Amino acid sequence: MIAQSDRGRDLTGAYEVIHLGGEAAAIVPLAELRRLRAVERHASPEALEEAEIEATLAAHDEWVAAGCPGALSHEEVMAELLGSNR
Repeated sequence: MIAQSDRGRDLTGAYEVIHLGGEAAAIVPLAELRRLRAVERHASPEALEEAEIEATLAAHDEWVAAGCPGALSHEEVMAELLGSNR
């Protein structure tokens, strides 16, 4: 599997994606992991916040593109919240 952002841009290369404990993880070279950690240490709080927002939006777009797996309908959520007796 190749990791790509929701906008079709390559994330710097092709990485193998694995699943650990219910979460997806990318296998990246250690040099890239070290570089990412260094960038994160030196980034401004504003840049980190923008990156977090972008990552959250990308994850949401991937979830939508996958057909929203695990999503419940409005009726299912309301029944769960209000109890099925109502």
